[in-house]
Amino acid sequence: MQVEFWADVICPWCYIGKARFDKALAGFEHRAEVTVVHRAFELDPDKDGVESVQAMLATKFGPRAAEMEDSVAQLARDEGLEYRLDREVGNTFDVHRLLHLAGERGVQAEVLDAVLHANFGQARSLFTPESLTEIATEAGLDAADVKTVLEDPAVYAGEVRADEQRAREIGVSGVPFVVVAGRLAVAGAQPAELFGRALTQAWEA
Repeated sequence: MQVEFWADVICPWCYIGKARFDKALAGFEHRAEVTVVHRAFELDPDKDGVESVQAMLATKFGPRAAEMEDSVAQLARDEGLEYRLDREVGNTFDVHRLLHLAGERGVQAEVLDAVLHANFGQARSLFTPESLTEIATEAGLDAADVKTVLEDPAVYAGEVRADEQRAREIGVSGVPFVVVAGRLAVAGAQPAELFGRALTQAWEA
């Protein structure tokens, strides 16, 4: 049974939602027969340059930004996740391209987890080739393969755009967004129990 998980790697709700989904999957009786596939989604595809998350949130939400970020941080920590407030945000297209490489190499889950932890838990940059290469190779990718992808913006670009086009076709307007067995959709960082019910319902169907 395939699960498609649309997410952006700088989205805190995706970080939290994936942790909750992982808990649900760990408790699912047929988890060994479930394949989870990352699907690319860019929250800000036109993003140019890199800035601090605090600056981005202040521009977007004004005086409420700090309180909102503190609230999300607490939800993450409630899930046992590390959560740094001094992160960067930037264009994530290259990260999604690397995740497609990771999918072909059979280490997509490992690389996605490494990228999320590097960003949210360690505040490591995802936006320089050096840092991204280091994170990806620590998770199991070959450095030469990573370099090949990062040096040619056309590599896996089509696959990323296909993910995003499919998201538009099925009405995905925000992430995380999970499709189980091509028939059941779960939008948002729902509780693990809800993800668990979706897995069971799709399996029984």
